[in-house]
Formats: sequence, C-alpha cells, structure tokens
Amino acid sequence: MTNFMNMNELGSEIRRMRKEAGLRQDQLAGVSGVGVRFLVQLEHGVETAQIGKVFRVLKGLGCEVIVRKRQGDR
Repeated sequence: MTNFMNMNELGSEIRRMRKEAGLRQDQLAGVSGVGVRFLVQLEHGVETAQIGKVFRVLKGLGCEVIVRKRQGDR
C-alpha cells in the first residue's frame, strides 16, 4: 500500500503503474473512459483533476482506494 499526500505523488504513481503495465497514455485513457488530455494533467499532478475521473483511471489500472486516518491525527 502506498500513501499519497498530494496530487504530484498520486500522478507520479499513476504514471509509474501505467508504464509498468505497458500502456501508452491513449490506451489507459481509452480503457478508463477519460480523455488523453485529462490523463496527461493527472500524471503531472494538476490539482483541478475531477475525482470521478481519477477513480476511473485507478480502476483502469486495477487499483482501489482506501481512506483511513493518518496515525497521530485526531
């Protein structure tokens, strides 16, 4: 499990996973039902990314999202 604290970290991990899966950006965008431009922005950590589309990209990579409190936070 990987922890992400900002969009740059998440975008970098999505890029890494896409490349590891041997997918081009247009291929992942097609599988995920998002535009290539959106995926490019997501991989570059653009904070205006729509969360619904982020979830579709993660699903396209076979990932799930788990939300939990950070240790030490109330």
